[in-house]
Order: sequence, then C-alpha cells, then structure tokens
Amino acid sequence: MKAGSVAIDLAVDWLKNCKFLFVLTGAGVSKESGIPTFRDALEGLWANYNPEELATPQGFKNNPSLVWQWYDSRRQKVKDVQPNAGHFALAELQKLIPNFFLCTQNVDGLHIRAGSTDVVEIHGSLSKFKCFDKEHEAKDVPFDLKEPPKCDCGSLIRPAVVWFNEAMPEKLLKDSYAAAGKADVALVIGTSGLVHPAASLPYIAKQAGAKIIEVNPNKSELTESADLFLPGPSGVVLPQIVEKLR
Repeated sequence: MKAGSVAIDLAVDWLKNCKFLFVLTGAGVSKESGIPTFRDALEGLWANYNPEELATPQGFKNNPSLVWQWYDSRRQKVKDVQPNAGHFALAELQKLIPNFFLCTQNVDGLHIRAGSTDVVEIHGSLSKFKCFDKEHEAKDVPFDLKEPPKCDCGSLIRPAVVWFNEAMPEKLLKDSYAAAGKADVALVIGTSGLVHPAASLPYIAKQAGAKIIEVNPNKSELTESADLFLPGPSGVVLPQIVEKLR
C-alpha cells in the first residue's frame, strides 16, 4: 500500500495553511537508514540478553562493562549509516514552515546530521554521555572501550539516553507538551504509538484542535485517531510532500 496523490495533496493543503507544525518521529524513520529498532538490535551476540540487562539503571549497576559494550556497538552502527530521504525532507520542511517543532524518539542523531535544527531528542542521544551519579556531561568519549570510563567525580560514565524505569528529561517533555498543544498540524512519522509518554503527544495536539497526519508503512496504535494516514516509508512520502510545498 502506498499513499495516493489525493491524500498527498490534502496533506500539502493542510501544511500550506499551517501556522505551527509539530513533528514526532520514531524508530521507523531510522530503520529506513538501516538502523535496527531497539528490539531488532538484540541479535547475534546480544540475542541472549533482555532489555532489563542492557537498558536499565540496575542493569548498568550490575554489569557496567556489558551495558557499555552494548551501547558502543549501537554507536558504531550509527556512525556507519547516513540520513535517508525522510530525514532530509524534514530538514527542508523546517525551512518552509517557520513555526516548526521536531521531537524524536530516536537516539541516533540522524535528524541533526540531515540538517534539522533545534531537534528535541526526547530519549537522549547515543553521541552524548554523562556520569551515572551526578549527571556531569562527558565529552570526547572514544569508541571500542571495554569498560566505561570514569568522571572526574569518580562516577562511571554512561550513555545519555533514557533507559527503562527512568523519567524523561523534564524540560524536554514540558516543551514537547507545550508545542503539541499549540500546533494546528501534527505530523507523526514511523512510530508505533506504544512508547509513553511520547506516544501521548499526538493526542495532546488532537485535543487542542490539530489535524493529525500519520506517515507509516503499517498502521499503528495512532492510526484510528489520525485525520489522515499516508501509508509508506517516510523516505518516499515526505519528499513528495516537500516537492509540492515548494
């Protein structure tokens, strides 16, 4: 199934008249660049581990070297891939719609590499690090370390991502709620609609009167609530929208 021209034209019409666009992206966008989703990444050497061992504060406490090597392997994969046409289309869309807010659940930094600015990485970033105890920022962390390095305060360095059983950064979540609440169009791309609290953002936009456009190869938890569903990969659908908006 692919998005038809009539549906694309309707999305373009809404975006032409849009005063404030809220965008939420999920793992499906990055999957088009060859980055596996979190659970898909539990393959090969990592297939014998569960998420609680690799992506929780307790897992890091129990086995910091294991968790560190898992995230190093993910960071290596991200380094070797490139943004896709969907990422670049969103960067172009930001230039066409002045009031534009991009919130991503992805931790790979591909939106930024594609040229998007002021990206809210609500689940953190694989390229950023902080210490476990006091959250001091750590920079210039090399690849291929077998053990997490130590902060000047003595605490172990960890990836600056949001693990299971951790709260989202309060300011980023507050800013995202506020942006969703003042949008007149919300563009939701490549997300399952299952991971909260990010999954609640489109509903906040809808309650405030926004039109919801979903771009996804398959239907999600959000689809029934969307005003317009555009089936297909973001790298196919979004460039069509941008081309017609120019």
